[in-house]
Amino acid sequence: HLTRCSGVYWLGGRSCLEAFWSQTWRPGTACRAVAEITVYDLGGWKFLDIWDVNMLRKPDEVNKRQHTTHLYATDNLIVRRGQEFQLKVTFDRPYKPSDDQFAVEFVIGGSPQFSKGTYIPVSVASDRQSPWAGRVVDSADNVVTVGITPAPDCIVGKWRTYVAVVTPYGIRRTRQDENRDVYILFNPWAAADSVFLDDGNEREECVLNEVGVIYHGAFDDVSERPWNFGQFDYGVLDACLFIMDKAAMPITNRGDPIKVARKASAMLNSRDDDGVLVGSWSGDYTYGVAPTSWTGSTEILLNYSSSKMPVCYAQCWVYAAVFNTFLRCLGIPARVVTNFFSSHDNDGNLKTDIILDENGRIDKQRTKDSIWNYHCWNECYMSRPDLPQGFGGWQAVDATPQETSDGMYRCGPASVQAIKHGQICFPFDAPFVFAEVNSDVVFYSRNPRDGTLEPVKVNSSHVGRMVVTKAPGQDTRRDITDQYKFPEGKRRGRRERHRAKSLKGHFPRHRLKMTYVRVGDDFELKLEFNNKSGQSRTGEMYVSGNVVYYTGVTSSEFLFKTPKVTLDPMKAEKKVIQVRSQDYMRKLVEQANLHFIATGKVKETGQIVTAMRVVTLHNPKLSVQVRGHVFRSALFWVSGLAKVSEEMFVTVEFTNPFKFNLEDVYIRVEGPGVMPPKYKHYSLILAGSSMTWTESFTPRREGPTKLMASLDCAALRQVYGQAQLTVKP
Repeated sequence: HLTRCSGVYWLGGRSCLEAFWSQTWRPGTACRAVAEITVYDLGGWKFLDIWDVNMLRKPDEVNKRQHTTHLYATDNLIVRRGQEFQLKVTFDRPYKPSDDQFAVEFVIGGSPQFSKGTYIPVSVASDRQSPWAGRVVDSADNVVTVGITPAPDCIVGKWRTYVAVVTPYGIRRTRQDENRDVYILFNPWAAADSVFLDDGNEREECVLNEVGVIYHGAFDDVSERPWNFGQFDYGVLDACLFIMDKAAMPITNRGDPIKVARKASAMLNSRDDDGVLVGSWSGDYTYGVAPTSWTGSTEILLNYSSSKMPVCYAQCWVYAAVFNTFLRCLGIPARVVTNFFSSHDNDGNLKTDIILDENGRIDKQRTKDSIWNYHCWNECYMSRPDLPQGFGGWQAVDATPQETSDGMYRCGPASVQAIKHGQICFPFDAPFVFAEVNSDVVFYSRNPRDGTLEPVKVNSSHVGRMVVTKAPGQDTRRDITDQYKFPEGKRRGRRERHRAKSLKGHFPRHRLKMTYVRVGDDFELKLEFNNKSGQSRTGEMYVSGNVVYYTGVTSSEFLFKTPKVTLDPMKAEKKVIQVRSQDYMRKLVEQANLHFIATGKVKETGQIVTAMRVVTLHNPKLSVQVRGHVFRSALFWVSGLAKVSEEMFVTVEFTNPFKFNLEDVYIRVEGPGVMPPKYKHYSLILAGSSMTWTESFTPRREGPTKLMASLDCAALRQVYGQAQLTVKP
């Protein structure tokens, strides 16, 4: 076998040396190496020699500031495609455009090829065409400043960089150096990029904001919790790229935001590909972290990239929050949205079917569809060249593993405009998202003789009662329901529902009324009945109170009443049912949701009457103190004073307001740009007692930010607090 290698070595002055090495080897014989050396006389011509390549990668230098990537905690250069960045090459002598030829080469992946766009040579000569634009910005003495403009549709990822000089004896290029690697991201600032977002406020919020607000609870009693997306934290960008590597996503697909978002919606859950997060709604989180305990995405992503194993545990808002970090980190505008009363359509008929027995009581064994009290997913902004014009913009994507799509647990991207107009034939998964926000709740009565089902009532406004997201630049919510559906009852709204083949219907409504309730409170459930007919009406009602998971799945029933109602013509009546804390407290599950449903049948007409109400019990709050300034979440803001690289302290305080002890308690706190995720474990917090935890931190960059804290244990979930501070230089 014969292997060869050769190289050109500069001697300086007027000569160079070319060495040719050959090695011959045969089994059973000694190795023999031969060196052939030739010295060339170059006359007076001295070829370029590369002394240094400066990627201008510091946060305060031109590239990161112009590309809005200065917040990323990495020493490498990070730029956005479709926009020029600069680097400086130092040669051993002044560059002569008429005599010298050099190029900057960019390589990605294990088998780079020019034809596949994974090897990009960029020439600065005007007479040479390159896939990316290159030019000499400035030339002074031995230093040449080169401008490089990546194509607006180029592959997103980590590129290796080389500088190559052309000589009569071949190409001489720099060695591989990790310090010269450059991350190229999507660019929502560039009009030619498919993720271009021309609304500056939306772009600032959906790409650069690290602190989010996730909404939960009920549509008429909305709760909120802070979340550290942390897309600029150290190691997060590499973790996001690792997710695509783990998925074995072809390098050539990584410049298409449609394919990236769809692949990531599968990889953020672990159901079929060892993705990032393991979902659990069991209430038992012994072998991981409870979903309600997380305060941000950083810890999750870093754990996944380092262990190469799925992280335990997640529910819908955790999936959505980490997915949001992934999208924003790569430069795709994204936001978390919450849909209140979100339907989970199991059979794809665009309806939520509730089966009643002959007496009007819910048949729990035969009712398979469910309505989540709320469900969180993501929207990402991009053009959709694969769809008709007008269906670009915001796209719904969902990483929560509910149903399979093309054989994998994923959802989207589905055009929000297409969903609103009932155009559910377009990819991807538009029928499922349409049903989440716009399906009818259909009540069926089962015939006891032959088991047939007959629709007896349709509620066309219960599902998708409100869709919200964080308002740009503010800590307030924004109602975006009108982006998913036309107003209920409007003619056009009904037409779009018919277009999606949903069932229509209308029956009188009866109401359940409730007030603000805290965990541990006794309260009253009020039922209002209204007889608008000219005749007396009687009926027997079934009122059921259930502890439910936020997914609508029942944990246990704690209340069942059968009040009888008699109404005179054109009269209304109220009935009050007392709900005692001792009945529901011992049965509560993690998010303290109570679901009340009243059903019954009017004796004279056989008409079915129904009403539903979800009650979210409110938890106590954490107090978060920064340098003596206290912030109590949901009450008021106090700014703490902070400086870059100056040690500070945060104190988290909590008082157990209950008559029972809290066991196995975890406290977490973190803040983007100021404090990495930290946690503390308390084995016991006695009833009526208080805990105080103080931790030091050192801000690494200036600007406004927040510290977010959570308290979590089996008996008490969803306890949060936050503090706002502005870091000075």
